[in-house]
Amino acid sequence: MDLAKPRFIEFSQFGDASTGILTLAVLQRDIPFVVERVFWTCGTPPDMTRGGHAHYRTETVLVAVSGRIIVSTELPGGELEEFTLDSPNRGLFLPPLCWRSMRYMDSAVQVAFESNDYSDEDYICSLDEFRAMGDRSAREGD
Repeated sequence: MDLAKPRFIEFSQFGDASTGILTLAVLQRDIPFVVERVFWTCGTPPDMTRGGHAHYRTETVLVAVSGRIIVSTELPGGELEEFTLDSPNRGLFLPPLCWRSMRYMDSAVQVAFESNDYSDEDYICSLDEFRAMGDRSAREGD
C-alpha cells in the first residue's frame, strides 16, 4: 500500500516584528487539496491531548497560529513520527489513513484545513481497528 506520508508545508511570510507578520496560504497551491472545511481549536487546557483518530478519506493540514502543538502520527504498518508546530508559517499535511494525536501547549490555537466536510463514517476512532488495517494490508502484500 503506497500511502502519502505526513510532511511539513511552508507558507509565505511577510513583514517583521516592527510592523507585524502576515502569513499567506494560497488554496490549491500551498494546501495540496480542495478545502471543503476549516475549523480552529482554542482554549485547550495545557498539555491536553486531542485527536486520537484517523480518517478513511480526508486529507488535513494543521497550523499552530499561536502556541505550540506536538503532533504524533502513525501510518498503517506502524511507522511513527512526531512533529512540532510552533510557527504560523508552517503547516503539517496529514494524508488519509494517518492516525494523529495532538498535545497543545503555550495557549495554542490550531487551524485545520480539510478536504471533506464532517462525516462520522470517515473517522477511525479505535487505535486497535486502525492497527488491524495495517496488519491486514501487510498480510495481503505478502
